[in-house]
Amino acid sequence: MKRSSQKKQNPWADHYTRQAKRDHFAARSVYKLQEIQKKHRILNRGARVLDLGCAPGSWLQFTARVIGPEGRLVGIDLSPVTIALPDHVTVITGDVADLEGHLAGLALTRVDVVLSDMAPATTGNRHVDEARSVGLCEAALAIADNTLVTGGHFVCKIFQGNDFKTFTDAVKQRFQRQAAFRPKSTRKASREVFVIGLGKK
Repeated sequence: MKRSSQKKQNPWADHYTRQAKRDHFAARSVYKLQEIQKKHRILNRGARVLDLGCAPGSWLQFTARVIGPEGRLVGIDLSPVTIALPDHVTVITGDVADLEGHLAGLALTRVDVVLSDMAPATTGNRHVDEARSVGLCEAALAIADNTLVTGGHFVCKIFQGNDFKTFTDAVKQRFQRQAAFRPKSTRKASREVFVIGLGKK
């Protein structure tokens, strides 16, 4: 009989979870961003990047490496990020609705890339969850409208549903190229997909 004090295994643990631990990343979600970067080259050395919904921090870790110390990376999340990060990374514990004030305080008003891995607290009701996801995506796109330089890039996670095409059309209007991408590292049961805007008009 197993002792009750023993830690329970994560029922969601898989190959990518174990790989993230070996690679010293905060979460398996890092491999989704790695795949996006490999295919679309959204991050460059010295870039200024916003990471929306950045906790627990694996996207911050990867992005910080790619952009290097000459770059600038700001992450924001309602949940605190507790991992150690390099000096060119700033993490804000707060709401993206208040981001403009935070950025002004950091003297950072324009960025080259906006990343959003934001996801709603799921209810189990597919339609409610999809609607909440779209709301977060619309907030992320509004931030991209206000902060991205011309030619900048946008990556946003969305739960596929009835409003998916409406959102992708909105991205198409703003960027020279738009793509929908489902990384191989995405869990099979997940409805998430990443909408990518390349080259802000």
